[in-house]
Amino acid sequence: MVRFWDSSAIVPLVLVEDSSAAAKDMLADRGGMTVWWGSTIECTSAIARAEREARLDSHGTADAVAALRLLRSGWTEMDPTSKVRDMAERLIRVHPLRAADALQLAAAIIAAQDQPAALPFLTLDDRLAEAAGREGFPVIRFDRP
Repeated sequence: MVRFWDSSAIVPLVLVEDSSAAAKDMLADRGGMTVWWGSTIECTSAIARAEREARLDSHGTADAVAALRLLRSGWTEMDPTSKVRDMAERLIRVHPLRAADALQLAAAIIAAQDQPAALPFLTLDDRLAEAAGREGFPVIRFDRP
């Protein structure tokens, strides 16, 4: 089953976090990954932050970057189109979202071809999970028991 993966759900696949095992189980389910064009940038930011905070050494950073590249080679990426931008602008007015989260949710709506009930939305972000649910997505949270 194809799922839309928000950046917060991808990060545990490349960094060791409490939710990493559950994220890897979701990935092992052999469903396809659909992501927003900017997800790689957001995940790279998380890797760099972990390195700056000394949670990763240079080897850990290289491993995380390699894992992200491997994931990217197999996922479907939603491009930054005017339709995504326009949808994100609407979402920001309707939901209390940050710009990057609105862009991810807009990309998911476009990926779902305006039928969000057909595309599970994976996220660890509370605000984004609420907005995605209100937009009609089945939201999957694997960071909580």
